[in-house]
Amino acid sequence: MSEGETAGGGRERQRRRTRKAIIDAAVELLGRGETPSMAEIAEAADVSRRTVYLYFPTLEHLLADAALEAARATVEPHFEASGNVDERLEGLVRAVQQGFAETEHLGRTIIRLTVGAGGTTPGAAPRRGYRRVEWIEMALAPLRETLPPARFERLVSALTLLIGWEAMIVLQDVRALGPEEAEDVCVWAARALLAAETA
Repeated sequence: MSEGETAGGGRERQRRRTRKAIIDAAVELLGRGETPSMAEIAEAADVSRRTVYLYFPTLEHLLADAALEAARATVEPHFEASGNVDERLEGLVRAVQQGFAETEHLGRTIIRLTVGAGGTTPGAAPRRGYRRVEWIEMALAPLRETLPPARFERLVSALTLLIGWEAMIVLQDVRALGPEEAEDVCVWAARALLAAETA
């Protein structure tokens, strides 16, 4: 790995840490029954308001994302218990996609807020999806030692297309599938990608 790649990975990790600090601060304030302002969240996260706006264009987006953080308690147990990557991946896909019906409005709102903001600047922090990337990396953790880094990252990227609201919205709006059918398609596609990359 080149020095540039190492530096790039370090910047990405720092962006994730900063975003997590902002989310954690918002979750804590929401947990107190408050509806915090951007300024209050920035102060609690020990970052500037400008930094908060770099990650979240609106307070609505930030509070919606913070509300999703509670999903960890229902998603992560579904794939952490097994050491089998295939089972871990299916557990993750099903856990995330089963919550689609309950959070569809929230998902469409977040997508509207981020897509409507225009294209992502090269090298800038992603507008959404960091949580799913973290979960995918956790589910695939047993492969880290055996799969070359470039192939591991490619698999993570490919799986982001199948896990989350976007995939369920496409299958519902374009293919008119019900939630269970859409979930099964996502599981099938995720298993196919995993099999192709580890063959």
